[in-house]
Amino acid sequence: MSHRTAASSDPAPDGSAEAAEAAEPAETPGPLTGFTVGVTAARRRDELSALLRRRGARVVLAPTLRILPLEDDAALRRATEECLAAPLDYVVATTGVGWRGWMSAAEGWGRGGELADACRRAVVLSRGPKATGAVRASGLGEEYSPQSEGTDELLTWLLARDLKGRRIAVQEHGLPLDSFSAALRERGAEVVPVPVYRWAPPADPEPVRRLVDLTVRGEVHALTFTSAPAAVALIEAAEARGLRRELLDALRSDVLAVCVGPVCARPLDDLGIPSIHPARGRLGSLVRELTEQLPRRARREFEVAGRRLVLQGSALLVDGESVALAPIPAAVLRALAEHPGWVVSRAELRRRVWAGATAGGRAPDEHAVEAAVARLRASLGEHSGLVQTVPKRGYRLSVPL
Repeated sequence: MSHRTAASSDPAPDGSAEAAEAAEPAETPGPLTGFTVGVTAARRRDELSALLRRRGARVVLAPTLRILPLEDDAALRRATEECLAAPLDYVVATTGVGWRGWMSAAEGWGRGGELADACRRAVVLSRGPKATGAVRASGLGEEYSPQSEGTDELLTWLLARDLKGRRIAVQEHGLPLDSFSAALRERGAEVVPVPVYRWAPPADPEPVRRLVDLTVRGEVHALTFTSAPAAVALIEAAEARGLRRELLDALRSDVLAVCVGPVCARPLDDLGIPSIHPARGRLGSLVRELTEQLPRRARREFEVAGRRLVLQGSALLVDGESVALAPIPAAVLRALAEHPGWVVSRAELRRRVWAGATAGGRAPDEHAVEAAVARLRASLGEHSGLVQTVPKRGYRLSVPL
């Protein structure tokens, strides 16, 4: 199995992505220099990737889902006609992009004014500030919007009312809100689901497969998720490759999962996967949270001959200058840097460095370890003396004990 630098690519207009080598990080080391971050988003993936690259990260762009276009969406049109067939009592807006898409599609069908009037005569509920902003931008106002940006509080608010015989339109986004609608129906309500921007598999599944492989091999340091369906789709892609357990193990240990908000994180929570998310569900906030948290997990600092060295992801920063390392040599250096100055045996390096890379393959012999150390020294150049050979025992970092 080959070990290459993690990939990145810009998406094609249809949402697919070609697998290609990652763009080189910025010349001046940034806070994410040396780290490889997987981007699973379909919408605004270019913006998220640019924010990460600007901070020095390498990006693996692999949208796990694509959004079906609204044009000629028969299901959405049928739901809209059903909403207009009789007065609505409540309308639930769950996402800003979904609400705007619904209003825009209705306008294209010549029913925009009727839909706005129907919503204006109903009680409008919005899930969080983005949905609220979209509702207000369409000339409407919301009666209630929970601060949590979750549907649970919306459901609690509705269930506190007499719903028998009430008609409730629920604007969905990506996946059906089956349990939400079922709870309303149990209380006697007539629910009209409005499916907007339904998800579908990516046109090109190869980037997702490669992201799974890179993550399992330990070549990705963080994965970003901007929707719950995207997280589910990545796990399903790993399962299709027979790597579900390996992916979950990686996410429970070395790989940082970063979600845009608590709703997005729920599929990971259900699997016991720790994740972080910003207080505000925005891309900029997500990147700031990642930039703050990731270096804390995968950063080692030490001094050699009065020089400050920082091992960060797959890069060594020497007095502020960055030395890029391939994944396997970087893993060797990380293993040695956990206890600078201590000897690490070849057997221990084989066990730790190739744990993910040899899944389903042949374990490396001592020659592979020696070759990896030689590659590491070649990458370090003038700093190659940092890695010392201890005859018959192994290797160590040349730092004072």
